[in-house]
Amino acid sequence: MDNPDALLARATRLTTPCGDGALVWHRWGAAGGPPVVLLHGGSGSWTHWLRNIDSLADAGHDVLVPDMPGFGDSAAPPDGTDADVLPAWLERGLQALIGERPAALVGFSFGGLVAGLWARDVPQRVARLVLVGAPALSSERLAPLDLRPWERQPPGDARLAVHRHNLLQLMVAHAEAATPLAVALHAANVERDRLRKRRLMLTDALAQLLPHMTCPVHGIWGALDVLYAQRLPLIGQVLGAAPGFAGVALLPGAGHWVAWEAADAFNPALAAALGAQPASGVL
Repeated sequence: MDNPDALLARATRLTTPCGDGALVWHRWGAAGGPPVVLLHGGSGSWTHWLRNIDSLADAGHDVLVPDMPGFGDSAAPPDGTDADVLPAWLERGLQALIGERPAALVGFSFGGLVAGLWARDVPQRVARLVLVGAPALSSERLAPLDLRPWERQPPGDARLAVHRHNLLQLMVAHAEAATPLAVALHAANVERDRLRKRRLMLTDALAQLLPHMTCPVHGIWGALDVLYAQRLPLIGQVLGAAPGFAGVALLPGAGHWVAWEAADAFNPALAAALGAQPASGVL
């Protein structure tokens, strides 16, 4: 599904409180099905999951996808600017939407850190945790990427060219994945990011949490993810400290935004994780 308008037209839009504003959710699939919450990456929105929502809904899941506080259409949180303040607002919202039912949390990049913090704070909520290209597995600082400031360009082709450059630097491994739609989604998401002071993702905060996780923990990574390409063994080592570690699916040829770039492989890997079946390519 590469038509965000058509996908959005099939969603139910819901709102829950976030300070004086609203936390915006979109819901697909069977309301009585097993709940799956998809948490997007930093500078993102629900559109990070554009190519994955239909697969989950068609499998009978109740698919709930927020624009996390401070991103997309949601209000910024009033109590902070980093991952640690988001779980409370998300939990309050999910309580209103599904009550006490445990849910699978699937977190991409920054959303993986948020999911881990949520699982720490409200362990009874989390049926299983699926981390996708998550940061905060090590405090080691990597060489900076060549990310260029888009704000210096007026809206139009020149700004989109910067967004495309940055997309190729961080998010996808191959030029053909940087489609005009991918660039447009990335541009819209980045330009609505109001939580730019986040720093926890540069620490080992998630690595510190995993040994205390009681739920099953799965990982899905692109083998060409620029954050891990030179240190792939680290992923299995750190996730393996979780008592419920269930393996890491390493998808060849895909970069950081693996759910977009390798959707045909990612969707079965996610289905396997949610079904607690062994995933291929386990580290």
